[in-house]
Amino acid sequence: MKNTIKILVAVATVISVVSCQKDSRPNYQYMPNMYESVGYETYGEYKVFPGEQEAMLPAEGSVPRGWMPYELENSNAGYQMAKDSLKNPIRYTVENQEKGKELYDIYCAVCHGKKGDGKGILVQREKILGVPSYDDAGRAITEGSIYHVMYYGINSMGSYASQTSENERWQIVQYVEKLKADLEGKTARIDADVAEATPVVVEEAHESTEEHNAAH
Repeated sequence: MKNTIKILVAVATVISVVSCQKDSRPNYQYMPNMYESVGYETYGEYKVFPGEQEAMLPAEGSVPRGWMPYELENSNAGYQMAKDSLKNPIRYTVENQEKGKELYDIYCAVCHGKKGDGKGILVQREKILGVPSYDDAGRAITEGSIYHVMYYGINSMGSYASQTSENERWQIVQYVEKLKADLEGKTARIDADVAEATPVVVEEAHESTEEHNAAH
């Protein structure tokens, strides 16, 4: 008897659901905005947004997170100022040099060559011509001029400000200077580490103590 009642209830439920559905009259939608988003045209004027437009400019004077403005202008005067006065703020360490090499091989070697001699693969294939070597005396590149050119680009070379961070550009600068030193037969700059210098001082003090004991 109980099973019969359950079957009758199930059948009645199905009949009720089917009878309520009418193709000629769609069912009601509750809160359609929950699953049907409103489409806004880019730069369209809508009163729901401040200023009645969707795409708004950043606040004046604001900068993206992790980015610092570069104050020298993209001009001959700006280039010369960077060349004469702009200095690399990061330490010249082996780690920064290796990271600079990694980035250089990605962004620079294709034109400037693995050795910085201006004989990259695109130059060898004559896709780009006239890429000078880093030891070109006529250019006399400096850490400041290297950074400036990476930031703005020059001639057929485009800007790499969007592909690299400020720290990464300075790491590339260190590696470019290393390549320049190699081409000129010089030793690349590596800043002395304070931790490495400390044992030397201790050793000298130790020796002076032994000499003092021997004298007495």
